[in-house]
Amino acid sequence: MSTSASMRGVLLTGHGGLDKLEVRDDIPVPAPRRGDVLIRVGAAAVNNTDINTRIGWYSRRHAPGEEGVADDASWGGKPLDLPRIQGIDVCGEIVAVGVGVAAARIGERVLVEPCLREAGGQPLDPPWYLGSECDGGFAEYVVVAARHAHRIDSPLTDVELASFPCSYSTAENLLHRAGLAAGERVLITGASGGVGSAAIQLARLRGAEVIAVTRPAKAEALRALGAAHTLSRDDAPAAALGAGSVDVVVDLVGGDGFPGLLEVLRPGGRYATSGAIAGALVTLDLRTLYLKDLTMLGCTALDAAVFPALVGYIAQGRLRPLVAGTFPLAEIAAAQTAFLTKQHVGKLVLRVAAVT
Repeated sequence: MSTSASMRGVLLTGHGGLDKLEVRDDIPVPAPRRGDVLIRVGAAAVNNTDINTRIGWYSRRHAPGEEGVADDASWGGKPLDLPRIQGIDVCGEIVAVGVGVAAARIGERVLVEPCLREAGGQPLDPPWYLGSECDGGFAEYVVVAARHAHRIDSPLTDVELASFPCSYSTAENLLHRAGLAAGERVLITGASGGVGSAAIQLARLRGAEVIAVTRPAKAEALRALGAAHTLSRDDAPAAALGAGSVDVVVDLVGGDGFPGLLEVLRPGGRYATSGAIAGALVTLDLRTLYLKDLTMLGCTALDAAVFPALVGYIAQGRLRPLVAGTFPLAEIAAAQTAFLTKQHVGKLVLRVAAVT
């Protein structure tokens, strides 16, 4: 493969506002090392994690509305190595390989696993994520270990495929960890977002009944995805559904509504979370937790089986991509601004290659 020495990309230069995103045309193209592949990026989606990392939200010292902290603002609780190329959702084509990787992989269309793992399959310690602890997909090229580049055979476009990796693997991990089974009832908060809308589809694949919490204006779209019922964010779940009437809660919101989510769980129910967009600090009555024999699950690092299963669902055409809008890479600030309005259902995706 022949490439120029430099590429277009977006550098995160520090924690703070949109001014910390710098579009450059002189970023060196990374070289694949032993065991690596070089991927020409077709498209990369925008996620909460991009914005959370930029503003320093992952820091334990982050205050609501604050920008620009800190020295512990990565997923793993350590400082980021800045500048950093973000972008956890990547679809692209392998264009070069490092030593030890079969040359036959050149030309493969791939989705990149966002949670990086040791060669033996265990999560790195502390966890590493694409676009956080290492450079990601907001650039024309990205290097990853070959084991993280999963071949995908699909008629979907790069833009459509880029809507899957982070949100859908997060949702699959939540349902996998919670052991959601056919015939069970699951309540999903933040259901119109990338992870929430993915969780609706993946829960329906399991034969579960889905109750989605969303804005009334988005209720019809979520019912079309497979939600049997929808609740408004202002509804008290136990009052609307009955106390102890839900087997699993998938919570992406947190905040003041947290106690009501435990109330609606049945005895022996499971609560799984991977987000806290309405507030990270919640009130927990330990009596509810232990008297109802509840299981609480924090879900970040993907279990080893999760991403291969997701790629299989996509290749089989069992999941619907939800692309709410697209932007060219250079308009990343506009994309993140639109993302923060939360007016969309699904994902906003950056077009990186000329044709996606």
